[in-house]
Amino acid sequence: MKKRVHLFITGDVVGVGFRTWMRRMAHQFNIAGWVRNADNQTVEAVIEGDPKSVESMIAVSRQGPDVCWVKNLSAKPEQIESPLVGFEIKA
Repeated sequence: MKKRVHLFITGDVVGVGFRTWMRRMAHQFNIAGWVRNADNQTVEAVIEGDPKSVESMIAVSRQGPDVCWVKNLSAKPEQIESPLVGFEIKA
């Protein structure tokens, strides 16, 4: 059974390569979904995969890459209506 979570990440996370880093991590953990910069200097993402991989992705996202600073990460579970395929950076 797969798990889907909607993430909202704040801090110094916009303009520092966070989205590209997150796509690399998603491939590493076999996570599907997407990531984008939100209007309010927040990174928003939806991630989906096996529960252990999703939890691992959340854990590394709380730290982020070395060039950023994560102040807060909120994770809201979502129901899966249709499975996500691949991982993309949205504009």
